[in-house]
Amino acid sequence: MPSNVAPAPGTGTSSAAGAEAAVPAEAVTPLIRGIAVLRRLTDADGVSSLSGLERSTGLARSTVDRITATLARRGYVRLDGRDAVLAPRLMELGNAYLAALRLPRLLDAHADALADELDESVSLAVGDQDGIRFIHQATRRRAMSLSFRIGDLLPAERTAPGPLFATEWGDREWARWRERRAADPEDRGFPAVPARSRPIEYGEDGEDGEDGEDCRNDEKDRIGASRTNSKNGTDLTVAKDLTVTKGLTVGRDLTVGKSLAADRPEEPGADRSARRLPTLGDDFEQRTAEAREAGWALDDQLIEPGLVALSMPVREAGRIACVVSVVSHTSRHTAADLRDTLLPRLREAVAAMERELREAQHAESATPRTTTAAPSGLAVWTGASKQELGREFIESLARGLTVITAFGEGRAELNLTEVARATGLARATARRALITLEHLGYVTAHDRVFRLTPRVLGLGFPPLSRTSLAEIAAPHLTELSQRLHDSVSLAVLTGDEIQYTGRVSTSRVMSVHITIGTRLPAYPTALGRVMLADLPEPPLTELLPLTPRTITDPARLKAALDRVREEGYALVDEELEVGLRSVAVPVRERGGRVVAAVNVAMHSSRRTPEECVAEVLPELRATVGRIEEDLWVAGRFRRVPRT
Repeated sequence: MPSNVAPAPGTGTSSAAGAEAAVPAEAVTPLIRGIAVLRRLTDADGVSSLSGLERSTGLARSTVDRITATLARRGYVRLDGRDAVLAPRLMELGNAYLAALRLPRLLDAHADALADELDESVSLAVGDQDGIRFIHQATRRRAMSLSFRIGDLLPAERTAPGPLFATEWGDREWARWRERRAADPEDRGFPAVPARSRPIEYGEDGEDGEDGEDCRNDEKDRIGASRTNSKNGTDLTVAKDLTVTKGLTVGRDLTVGKSLAADRPEEPGADRSARRLPTLGDDFEQRTAEAREAGWALDDQLIEPGLVALSMPVREAGRIACVVSVVSHTSRHTAADLRDTLLPRLREAVAAMERELREAQHAESATPRTTTAAPSGLAVWTGASKQELGREFIESLARGLTVITAFGEGRAELNLTEVARATGLARATARRALITLEHLGYVTAHDRVFRLTPRVLGLGFPPLSRTSLAEIAAPHLTELSQRLHDSVSLAVLTGDEIQYTGRVSTSRVMSVHITIGTRLPAYPTALGRVMLADLPEPPLTELLPLTPRTITDPARLKAALDRVREEGYALVDEELEVGLRSVAVPVRERGGRVVAAVNVAMHSSRRTPEECVAEVLPELRATVGRIEEDLWVAGRFRRVPRT
């Protein structure tokens, strides 16, 4: 890798080692740098100043500017003043991996049903080298709820799925795990989890005697929150918020094995100053052996106090395809209780998932393999982008990221010719991009066939996977308001009312002032009518005359809704308030169902109804189209919250 691009964090030592390995001569340097920027933005929870990206990547500011300009043109980031913000369109990279994987499409419904039945959070995870990465989360909303996101990477030794995946590791994988543990003793390369403590080390004053003994007794007194290994009864105790006492250097958390190191017999000739206590994960090989024998695994507060999980593998063709976990809190279940109470039901769910995979495999084997996709139009788009942005547009970066989107459902494995055909790239260009992505760990190659790896989910998916519809729409609403110089709003339907979830107001003397969260009756508003028109039986209660022009006759209102349904928009003129005119368009999810609406509201003196249709409606429809494009990408493998 070029010297001015530091390895991206969050991938463990193995990836850092890969990043530091010799860069192939044919690798695409702009693609390497562009991915480094995306990783830094991901680790910064989706937002970073351009100067911050300059510092964190080590790239020149002019290079950062060109990369972010290219990513913005692609729709992967949004430039907001001096900040770069990840945009929902970036999720198409992770979607390509998830679609190729097939598991979310086949198993998400099973995981959601299990979560509903047990009233506990349920997750699906895949192995990612010496870590695990989530591909689905069915989270229960509580005061204390799971905060992990799709795409988050966790160290294998601090999870319940980890030992199950490790049962299939060979010597190479174990060596990589030990190397990462030694190089990253606090798990700083895994931002999704609290840092692992450093072991307690005895200083120069820690000799046998009064002071040393007091230190060890003080240490024992502070240890709490014990956990028990359910298989052999071994006590594993976690200490929280230990303080620094004489002769000891203490980290934030401490996991103690079968007995305190202070009570262990000292080996002859051992260096007292170098002796330490075990840390989280030191028992990982033992837990892996137990998981191999039992067929399931527990996480008893390994990530943080209070979090417990029970996991089982879901197998396909004899190999672990993914691991399903039931996650709870110690206020609801102890780890042992979680196992005793829920393991039988989890076995049933896993059996159903494995049956689903077998049936899908049988159906796929009977269907001719399809590996080509329609040409992406990349050449036309890159040409136009180059003409518009000039040297600020990095064509090789845009082309390289497009290679990832060549993969998808029915296209899990592609050879070079198929990648070139799917993207419209020349074979030589596609080959260099694949070499680069393989070097960075985003694709693997075997017998000249390429596959995406779970690491692709690390390109923006975690922070974007919690994005709500209101957050998706916000920048689009702002742009529309700035173009039209009128107030723009987003609303959802709640019963027979609308609730405002997004709002951009103008600074006119006469303008529409409504705050987010405001509720209004749906029937006399343009926002309400476009959403009511999508329902087979709209909830129409008492129709009150709010102004002289309010429609209060049910038959007339039904006719108005029929017209809205046919024309695709609603124009309401002074029915909610005298002098208020509004035009609205529905927002539809991927399946076509209306989930929200966007309107432009103004004083009636600003435009006539005819001018609203001629001037405002086209701009409004174009804006909603862009919102829907982002919504469809963001909602392909997750439920996008409406508010």
